Amino acid sequence: MKIAMVGCGALGSYYGASLSRAGNDVHFLMRGDLEVAKRDGIRILSEAGDFTIHPPCASRPEEIGVCDLVIIGLKTTANDQFPKLLPSMVRSHTALLTLQNGLGNEECLAATFLPEQILGGLCFVCLNRIAPAVVKHIAFGKIVVGEFSGPPKTRTHQIAVMFREALVPSEVTLDLRRAHWEKLVWNIPFNGLGVASAAGVAALESACLPESPGEMLPTDRLLADRHWEKIVRELMQEIIAAANALGLKVDPSLGDRQIEQTRKMGEYKASTLIDFERGFSLELESMFLEPFRQAQLAGVDTPWLARLCRLLTAMEKRQVLIGSGQSPYPVPTI
Repeated sequence: MKIAMVGCGALGSYYGASLSRAGNDVHFLMRGDLEVAKRDGIRILSEAGDFTIHPPCASRPEEIGVCDLVIIGLKTTANDQFPKLLPSMVRSHTALLTLQNGLGNEECLAATFLPEQILGGLCFVCLNRIAPAVVKHIAFGKIVVGEFSGPPKTRTHQIAVMFREALVPSEVTLDLRRAHWEKLVWNIPFNGLGVASAAGVAALESACLPESPGEMLPTDRLLADRHWEKIVRELMQEIIAAANALGLKVDPSLGDRQIEQTRKMGEYKASTLIDFERGFSLELESMFLEPFRQAQLAGVDTPWLARLCRLLTAMEKRQVLIGSGQSPYPVPTI
């Protein structure tokens, strides 16, 4: 099949390159790394083996044309670009697979395309983009694929097989919604607290920003500090409680298992931390605010998640204002 990879940061480049190396017809839609990728290819550095591919790359979707499968690896902050980026590559037979973080991405696609065209994928992988068109694969890589509008179809299993043939472990989920919440059990604490740690535990508890933020902590240092580890565990239990109140039947011991797996990763900077270091917008809506809203609707008290939403919103806006030369602002109410 003809495949378009839309969004070629660390995640899109890694999975697209893996599919391309396996012989699939993958076309990369990219902007910032385009010239480097055309000249030098896309390089993946991994303990499983380094490799370089030289795929067709384009800066405009019209250059790629109609595809059988469109894979979306964009940050969720770019979801408003779907109506501009995707239609020229999509026809009635085209499947759209979003590999994005958090909640609401399939719904964003369904505002423009038919729900039955849409799939979601959960990526359990440690990656960093270390240079233009160069990605370091640190650990893991599994993808869990599910249908947005119903149970798995023949194509769902075919896509999972395609990834496995590209040496990417892949499974099919019967319940995409539950799979999203299971990933949030890891994403919310480690992405959110990685950034919030710069403000400190006291700031998280009070939602009062310090004048001079400190260092943001990678996963190993969050777990090495008894205060942060306690918050990680309590946040995980809040997410699990919210998911179960929504009827999703998430295993209460999932957080403990994820923490043990995270310890084995060593020092790892989650993507939200890296985005904040680089002055990029955070994926607040999909990864933090929408889960918080759904927990509220389910009647679940999530005090740590509420504090985290307030603090991250404040930290992002302060960073934007400081970057524009304006003075910091009061913490918003959520």
